[in-house]
Amino acid sequence: MKGKFSYIVLVFVALLTACGSKPENNEQKPTASLSVVNPEVAMQSHPVGVSPEDIRFGWQLKSSDFDVKQTACRIQVFENRNFDDQVWDSGKISSEESQHIDYAGTPLKNAKDYYWKVEVWSSNSTSAESDIAYFYTSPEEKDLQAQWIGAITRANSHLPEGRNMHTPTFKKSKRDSIVGAVDSLAYRSIMLRKEFESKKNIKSAKIYVSGLGHYKLSLNGETIGNSEFAPLWTDYDKTVYYNIYDVTKQISDEGNAIGVMLGNGMYNVIGERYSKFFVSFGPPTLFLQMKLTYEDGSEETIVTDKSWKYAKSPITFNTIFGGEDYDARLEQEGWNESGFDQSGWQDVVIQNAPKGKLTPQQAPAVKVSNSFDVESSYKIADTTFVLDMGQNLSGFPSIKARGKKGQKIRIWVGEKLKENGTVSQGGSGKPYYYEYTFKGEGVESWRPYFSYYGYQYIQIEGTNYKSQEIQNVPTVLEVKSLFLTNSSKPAGTFESSNEIFNQTHQLIDAAIKSNFHSVFTDCPHREKLGWLEETHLNGPGLFYNYQLEGFIPKVMHDIADAQRENGLIPNIAPEYIVFGGDFTDSPEWGLAGVMLPWMYYEYYGDASLIEKYYPVMKRYVDYLSSTAENHLVDHGLGDWYDYGEHAAGYSKNSPIALSATSHYFYGSKLLAKAANMLGKSADAEKYTALTREIRTAFNAEFYNADKGSYATGSQFSNAVPVYMGIVQPENKEKVLKSLMDTIQSNNYRLTTGDVGNRYLYQTLAENHENETMFKLQNHYDTPGYGFQIKFGLTTLTEQWDPRNGNSLNHFMMGQIEEWFYKSLAGMVPDPENPGFKHFYLEPQLVGNMEFVNATYQSLYGEIVAEWKKGENMTSYNYTIPANASATLKLPASIKSEVLVNGENLKDYMFRNDKIEFRLGSGDYQIVIKN
Repeated sequence: MKGKFSYIVLVFVALLTACGSKPENNEQKPTASLSVVNPEVAMQSHPVGVSPEDIRFGWQLKSSDFDVKQTACRIQVFENRNFDDQVWDSGKISSEESQHIDYAGTPLKNAKDYYWKVEVWSSNSTSAESDIAYFYTSPEEKDLQAQWIGAITRANSHLPEGRNMHTPTFKKSKRDSIVGAVDSLAYRSIMLRKEFESKKNIKSAKIYVSGLGHYKLSLNGETIGNSEFAPLWTDYDKTVYYNIYDVTKQISDEGNAIGVMLGNGMYNVIGERYSKFFVSFGPPTLFLQMKLTYEDGSEETIVTDKSWKYAKSPITFNTIFGGEDYDARLEQEGWNESGFDQSGWQDVVIQNAPKGKLTPQQAPAVKVSNSFDVESSYKIADTTFVLDMGQNLSGFPSIKARGKKGQKIRIWVGEKLKENGTVSQGGSGKPYYYEYTFKGEGVESWRPYFSYYGYQYIQIEGTNYKSQEIQNVPTVLEVKSLFLTNSSKPAGTFESSNEIFNQTHQLIDAAIKSNFHSVFTDCPHREKLGWLEETHLNGPGLFYNYQLEGFIPKVMHDIADAQRENGLIPNIAPEYIVFGGDFTDSPEWGLAGVMLPWMYYEYYGDASLIEKYYPVMKRYVDYLSSTAENHLVDHGLGDWYDYGEHAAGYSKNSPIALSATSHYFYGSKLLAKAANMLGKSADAEKYTALTREIRTAFNAEFYNADKGSYATGSQFSNAVPVYMGIVQPENKEKVLKSLMDTIQSNNYRLTTGDVGNRYLYQTLAENHENETMFKLQNHYDTPGYGFQIKFGLTTLTEQWDPRNGNSLNHFMMGQIEEWFYKSLAGMVPDPENPGFKHFYLEPQLVGNMEFVNATYQSLYGEIVAEWKKGENMTSYNYTIPANASATLKLPASIKSEVLVNGENLKDYMFRNDKIEFRLGSGDYQIVIKN
């Protein structure tokens, strides 16, 4: 290894010379440049509510020079923007590290603003300082003194208890009896208000609020925050999130009023119309505490208590699954402003606090990301119109309309149309609709607040649409679709010369956005549940497309909350409904609790989730051990929705036991690796031995030496043991050949499903079969993404053949995103240097593809990876961010001429028909002439 490393260094030095880093012909070298950007705490920009124990700093360097590395840094933290009251000065530290730098000053206080900056010195003899950044620490739990308030107590509500009420299995009479027994106040949206005065000059005002299920907060009539469906969903028996808002600028010197509107969300799933299940943690409830800090240093706290008032809101019906109704006649103008006459309002009741721990929400909020206008429309009947919005999405419509007082319009939404042209909800959960009652005051604008659905089509009933053809009915003047998704920032872009791949990327991305809310849901309509297999099987694609630094910890927290005492991680988290059997306990789903911390480490270089959730990982592997017989596990769903003539569902092409045991093996393997990382030598020895034993049992049970294949010889059966490293080394080539024979005999068409796709795709990619992968995907037949494109869809569907499936908005089959970024673009993480501190650029030039352009926003900055085929040459454009490096592996021949930024590259390694060399940061144009 030492000799190889020395050789690479020599190549690197030669390359830097070739790239023009040394001035020649007496030319003036450009002035060195350096800037420090994106200062973050806990990998978040200006986080609010971060624990004082979790303060870790990070930043990025930008420079137009080549091979720029940080050589030293200095972090300073202050109590105010004027750089007074310094609490930590790290001094100048010789270090190349610019991420995950622990705070090491005097203990930070809770519930306090801090300001910080970093100065950096670099290898190009320059230094730079970041802009001032800030963070706000979370309050201590004991300082949260507000009470939970609402309109009715749990005891008086008659709400159902338990998590076993799966409503599709109920008879209507049973469902009606459950709903009928509940007091209407228990699920009615209410408004709550409180007035107060600001007695002195305000220095700071912070609000801590949790309105369950969801809330809309306003101060002096102004909406606070732009999030939807806040706070994020949790298992409310374990964790309850609250949000923190700085409202200093909204405080008036005169009277002030706080107003909050509450809806049910996942906290209180009860009501008529469609529902996936009935579960209630209690009636709508509010916790709010405002901390006022005055210029003279004194403080005042305003809390929810008996002094607050409530009234029924104009939202007369709301459920997360069934829709929302709004009666504009019930609006009370000025209700959330000071001076309002609240004489008709009721006294609130003090409610029991939710069982879960009150925790500041750190994961990004759900927001409206986009809006879509009507693409086309047609009339079904005199007062019924269907609108095609042109895009399937998760969200809700907004309208502008005119009507007489008391007139109503009803709005249906859906993904499909029936043969008669009306909206169909047969595969997505029905009945779901919105109803609006006019107050009769000119043009009225409305949008829902507490319910969303997955749809492309909107059906409006009881109205004209943009015309006055029929008298005495309302007229809808404008309709838009508001696209609802998590506000995590985009991380990557991908485009290529292959239109199937481009449109596939768009399909998958739209489906990801539609199902990226409080959790990664399966679908935005029928279930809205966090099925866990999606998070790791699609994990790399999710990481490449979105900045998940703040969201994956939330997913792991949900998993930890859902884990049973016996170690079982159920298939969904939060586990709102207990399905039982394989739909609760399938290893391919539960393994997310072991795999996600490792993916997080690989993409962000942060081992904190491995450290924090090691007990969760260990308990789950031990649980699987308790279900195993002779190291074989034989339960679960297997390769869910695998493709064939059979109906989609349980794995049919491959044995359930093969799938379950392979995941048991992989979980044990990763757990042993985690134990080694954390210095848990006894565990490392134990689970390393267990991994060997599972491997031996798996091969004894499933490997057929005569055929050189596993079990049924299906694509999944042969791919998964190769990918996971279960196959014995001496048998690997035989199994790969068997896999290839199976693919070829099936005319290069898939037979895998939700679980098997990733293992098949990556087995081919990692074993020099990218041409085969190209053939598997580059067509318009089913199974395949091209068929969905030909079908005219705008989101990825639940089944390979959308004609046979229900949901048209699932991303579970979207595992090809990993291949787009990692193989076609060639941006490959380095497991030995996680977080893209060092990475590989190894593009696969397959089929008849002419170019690929991709970007990825890493922790160190943007990576650009582009290639284009020309006549007798291939050109590559690469950007490697400052303080990072990459090893390039580019296809070539021994006779190829290699130009780097216009200069000949003469020293490089050549093997396996590729040239290999290492580059530091910079912008590079590389041309390989054949």
